[in-house]
Amino acid sequence: MKSRLLIATAAALTLAATGAPHAGDHAAEHDAAVDAKPDFAGLIPNIPGKSLKTVIVNYGPGGASAPHRHASSAFILAYVLEGEVRSSVNGEPPRIFRAGEHWTENPGDVHGVSENASKTKPAKLLAIFVLDSDDNDLTRPDVQREPP
Repeated sequence: MKSRLLIATAAALTLAATGAPHAGDHAAEHDAAVDAKPDFAGLIPNIPGKSLKTVIVNYGPGGASAPHRHASSAFILAYVLEGEVRSSVNGEPPRIFRAGEHWTENPGDVHGVSENASKTKPAKLLAIFVLDSDDNDLTRPDVQREPP
């Protein structure tokens, strides 16, 4: 159950799953309409210490994930399989990606917006992670730091 909640938070892209709690009641409401499931995991034989993991993220109509980050070593390619996904990374203006389009996220990026662009139709994406083999915390909420 804990792993499933973490995966839903990943939608991001983006994309994947961890065991961190949701950030706020509003985010938890939206995460209920996002279902992220691990799809593949394997070592990359010609790159010692690196693995490839994939996650399928299904967004129900109006589904969204809370702002989040991915594993600190992860490079991610998010590929829209069905529908339309609104995404914003590192404060860039949100953009709608349609089936067949993709975006990337670098290690340390913040995925601020990750949501279905439609309130009536589902959307689906494939998140592809290239990361350190021992980096299992695929996604965690982005916790805003208070100014000193």
